Amino acid sequence: MPSARDFVLGPWRAVSVLGVTEILSWGALFYPPVLTVPLIAADHGWSKSFAMGGFSVGLLVGGLVSRYVGALIDRCGGHVVMPCGSLIGAAGLAGLVYAPNALVYYAVWMVLGVAMAAALYDPAFATLGRIFGKGARAPITALTLAGGFASTVSWPTTQILIDTIGWRGAYLVYAALLALLAAPLHALALPRQRAPATGREADREPPGPPQVKPGALLPAHGLAYVLVAAAFSAYAFVPSALSAQLLAIFQRFGLAPATAVVIGMLFGPAQVLARVCELAFGAELHPLWTARAAVGLLVAAFVMLALSPFSALLAGGFAVMYGMANGLMTIARGTVPLAVFGAAGYGRLIGRIAGPYLVVQAAAPVCLSFVAERISDAAGLALVAAFAAASLLCFMAIRRPA
Repeated sequence: MPSARDFVLGPWRAVSVLGVTEILSWGALFYPPVLTVPLIAADHGWSKSFAMGGFSVGLLVGGLVSRYVGALIDRCGGHVVMPCGSLIGAAGLAGLVYAPNALVYYAVWMVLGVAMAAALYDPAFATLGRIFGKGARAPITALTLAGGFASTVSWPTTQILIDTIGWRGAYLVYAALLALLAAPLHALALPRQRAPATGREADREPPGPPQVKPGALLPAHGLAYVLVAAAFSAYAFVPSALSAQLLAIFQRFGLAPATAVVIGMLFGPAQVLARVCELAFGAELHPLWTARAAVGLLVAAFVMLALSPFSALLAGGFAVMYGMANGLMTIARGTVPLAVFGAAGYGRLIGRIAGPYLVVQAAAPVCLSFVAERISDAAGLALVAAFAAASLLCFMAIRRPA
């Protein structure tokens, strides 16, 4: 484990910097809409689904540009690309405040989609891959520990800002934080060095303890790539759909609103606990097995929810299992491509995988809402469980060379 000095002066400084900026970026760009969109809809006289559609459009645009963002990080470095993401995000948040009509509102969300593609986890993972090469697994895990607190910080902070200065004032505060804090940290404090091993042969001959065993790399195309991309894309449906609907579904199943909120609070600590366990005990385990275990735990949680009589205790158990699975899968998004395909062109690879991931993420809330409204909440949860099962099947089908 690196020393405290490494986190300040060495390459591990990237983890410290990105730990702060990821909390800011997720807290400003991704988490507030669940609280702000109903207010935006009311102010403009739109339906909530129409206003939330802007967020989905933003995720879709982010998916379309993510591969180009990853390639730019490979070429220029995160210290060049990620400040642009923060500044674009600041401009987009200010644009939401002053958007006069629906057309401008949706255009602004397209801008924010570019910002999310250049400021959230995928560009951060690409930046760490560029700096650490095949040794990026531990830094990625450490970064997700800090990022796990983003929702814990963002939701209460956003609510306080809304109560104090309104949703417009909240977005202006977040725009200022991205422009005046996140962008300078990205530009001035991120390390500029690049891992010396860039070729595939160099990937197979690392100095020191290997993160990827010799002979364990596959070409980043063909069936293996399709399975990895499909596995993560299928999984993307789960957190995107449940983040907007799970607590409401639990309430419709009979839980009191206050109880549902308490159960929802279990999600964040469960994520962090799983990441701490991975950091402490998962170094010798191939990331593919981490991903399989995570999605397997999630499938088991859905089976438990389907077969047991519903209660607050059952809902709490589901929330903990779901949180642990999501915590591990966030790490796997960065480490599985690194372990399976190697460090060469890692930024572009992360961007390619993130494209379909973000597209599915954009569609998931709308799909779950449609099924829940037209059929039933149970059918909606069954749909989400089917995507989790598809993800597990894809992960199980990936085979590494002996």
